[in-house]
Amino acid sequence: MCAVAGFCFKTTWLAVRARTVREVADALDLRERETLDWATGTDRAYRQGVYVAEPVPGWVLAHGRLDLPPGLDTTEPGFRDWLRELSRTLGEVQFFVTERVPEYHLWARAVNGDLLRAYCYIGERGEVPLVVGEPTVVEIERNVGVRRREPGMEHWSDDEWDRWHEAMPNEFDVMAIAGGWSVDPSRIDDATVTGDGIFGRPPTGPKGTWRP
Repeated sequence: MCAVAGFCFKTTWLAVRARTVREVADALDLRERETLDWATGTDRAYRQGVYVAEPVPGWVLAHGRLDLPPGLDTTEPGFRDWLRELSRTLGEVQFFVTERVPEYHLWARAVNGDLLRAYCYIGERGEVPLVVGEPTVVEIERNVGVRRREPGMEHWSDDEWDRWHEAMPNEFDVMAIAGGWSVDPSRIDDATVTGDGIFGRPPTGPKGTWRP
């Protein structure tokens, strides 16, 4: 369950280490900016735009279900280029997606222009379209992010398929990985957040975004 004023499932967000809210908003080139409190900003970002806030010391979160990033297909190379470039500006940048109905789950971490780890699973397609780097400690502990599409799958037994599906992530795994790497947004509440954040709209990106 999400905390009262937090966000968690069916959305997309960035976690950025040791930067200011304004620096993150500037890097995302947000337009038509408004200053909003945490509850209002995160709620608005579920419908449109991006909300940037500093919910815990050391980490800024940027939340936007449909507009983060705008106009990019996260299963294509352009997404990787976008995340690398963002990390050249901001240092350490983590990216998370979780959508329940299509079982679309993604996590990625880039530092100073290097994409160190990324994993994407789209359950409705039975695909693992993005794998970069090796599983991290929290992934190994939860037995997710450790497998991908493999040769000979068409000949597998039911038991082999069961083991493969058991290693595929769900929305709770995404929250746990976020918590292991930086911040689990489902655990954020009013008492955790001090000060307001910036809500804005990113520039329109190219057409062709894959969205579940």
